[in-house]
Amino acid sequence: MPARLKRYLIGLHPFQLLVLVICLAAFTVVLIFPLFSLFSKAFVDKSGDFVGFANYIKYFDTPSLTISILNTIDISLWSTLFSVVLGFLYAYALTRTRIIGKVFFKYTALIPIFIPTIVHALGLVYMFGKQGILTRAGFFPFELYGRLGIIMAETIFTFPQAFLMFYVALDFTDGRLYEAADSIGVSPARKLLRITLPEIKYTIINVFFVCFTLAFTDFGAPKVIGGSFSVLATDVYKQVAGQFNFSMGAVVGTLLLIPAITSFIVDRLVSNKNSGTISARATELIIKPGKKRDVFFFIVCSLVTAFLVFLIVTLFIGGLSANYPYNLSFTLDNFSFNRSVGGFGAFTNSVKMAVFTALIGTGFVFIYAYMVEKTSGGSVLRKYGKLLSLLPLALPGMVVGISFIFFFNNRANPLNFIYGTIIILVIANILHYFSVPFLTASACLKKLDKEYESVSDSMNVPRWRTFLSVSVPLSLPAILEIFMYFFVNAMVTVSAVVFLYSAKFKIAAIAITHMEEAGDYGQAAAMSLLILGINVLVRILYEAGITIIKRRTRIKEA
Repeated sequence: MPARLKRYLIGLHPFQLLVLVICLAAFTVVLIFPLFSLFSKAFVDKSGDFVGFANYIKYFDTPSLTISILNTIDISLWSTLFSVVLGFLYAYALTRTRIIGKVFFKYTALIPIFIPTIVHALGLVYMFGKQGILTRAGFFPFELYGRLGIIMAETIFTFPQAFLMFYVALDFTDGRLYEAADSIGVSPARKLLRITLPEIKYTIINVFFVCFTLAFTDFGAPKVIGGSFSVLATDVYKQVAGQFNFSMGAVVGTLLLIPAITSFIVDRLVSNKNSGTISARATELIIKPGKKRDVFFFIVCSLVTAFLVFLIVTLFIGGLSANYPYNLSFTLDNFSFNRSVGGFGAFTNSVKMAVFTALIGTGFVFIYAYMVEKTSGGSVLRKYGKLLSLLPLALPGMVVGISFIFFFNNRANPLNFIYGTIIILVIANILHYFSVPFLTASACLKKLDKEYESVSDSMNVPRWRTFLSVSVPLSLPAILEIFMYFFVNAMVTVSAVVFLYSAKFKIAAIAITHMEEAGDYGQAAAMSLLILGINVLVRILYEAGITIIKRRTRIKEA
């Protein structure tokens, strides 16, 4: 064996080496190869001849296309600004005030996560469209379709992300700083500017880039509510699905990568700088009474919550009405989906896809994380594995979808047989959402004592047995969280699968788009409610599972 190869593999048991190589090979095939196909397609013409940067020059020389870049930046900046401000205020209210109803407010803020971005836009149509509930009441005399509607929809989409990141940052603090400030009479505003904001400055940067990237690359909301206001995500769809101009679609796809890659780099830099921990001498922050403060933040939370709840209420009104807004009589006919292509089967297809994504994704992620974090030796392979695991953070869903088209929809590819099947949808979802579950599994496995592996090695117990009998049971909360994450995101995704589904296997989120295009808002609302219902059910089951595990753990410790 060559010395260099031996150095790469030293310390790895043959079985561990086999599993690690299979994981890395699978990841390379579904990540690196499709991305290479995407980039190579951007530099060839329709005939497949190399043309260098001609496609990019053509794109930027076309005013109707280049204006999409400015439009995308515009709506992304505004929606990010609103999300950052609202997310911070909402998180501050739940962590630094004494308002009542914190649990209710926390879970209500997560509502947008359980429905596709298409539904955010659909709810806005029911609220503020030309025949919307609030528009007819005279509360919204503005044109919804276009720039304003997209900004509103993207704000709804990115708000939960901003809130959750700020919530974690604000809930993790040292109370001694605030006690010292109180002792010298520092005002609340000054404490906010001098202590709180500097403490979470890296989180603010991260939240900005995360929200900007999500808004920049989202397809669902602009597709439904954008009207003639073009953005990059809809440009990709028009070029690929509408005009079959794959080279230009690849160009726009690579442009979508710019903010995502920037966000990825910033996240890595911020994570390195923000690695400090709370001192062992830290004290819990005592929230002091403040009536004016609590009233203000209660009003903020109430307004945000009321908006999100009303968004869902409008879906119930639309889904349970015979023909909104002309006939509001109660009916369940919309749930038969007899007027839509795909019908109820689209929903069951989505559930199948989400279950397979969650089962296969959870298993693969946990084994992959175990091989990267808990094996000794093979440091180069494990470092390569960690790099691959983080790359999906920089990949928008549409980039995953279009790169899969170029790679898998190729007769010369031995894997071409999976194109147009549920298999490619599952793989796309696992790849798109891989990084967050990997980080969750990695963090969990790092907390497990290394002595488990050492003892098993000394007693000649196979690592796979230690993995199944020790690592998996101790990591059940993380495994359940990963399962839920994959399932919910697979149910609501649009951008990652919009190019990959087949006419024989339509899914719910795509079916909603077609129903909206056909003007059948009642069935679109009904399908949205089914997606919301199944996702909320999975969340409830997850919470119940975590409660049972914690209860059993306490009993064993007692």
